[in-house]
Amino acid sequence: MPKLLTPRTHGYLDYVTVVLFALAPAVLGLTGLAATLSYALAAIHLAMTLATAFPLGLARLVPFPLHGLVELAVAVMLAALGVFLFDGTARAFYLVMAAVIAVVWATTDYEAAPVAA
Repeated sequence: MPKLLTPRTHGYLDYVTVVLFALAPAVLGLTGLAATLSYALAAIHLAMTLATAFPLGLARLVPFPLHGLVELAVAVMLAALGVFLFDGTARAFYLVMAAVIAVVWATTDYEAAPVAA
């Protein structure tokens, strides 16, 4: 896939992802493990985004290519959760989020951001 997303655009999408994970339990009616995991993923994604060395990161401790590898792993994990652990709305949410994160990963230019200091 072409690398269409700049580090800045990727950063905006990361913050949108945080909001989606944070709001999903209330908006979609997720409960139990599906809700808890969604809140945890919002916090983890926010921490990773803030720590990444790219235009919208604050601490710039995590190199952007490593950020990308973590997101790829998260996409795989979300897909596995959707297939093997959840059903109904939770399954659909986790599978859609896995697909979205995988597409963002595949279309981001991870070499365009400076390496962390």
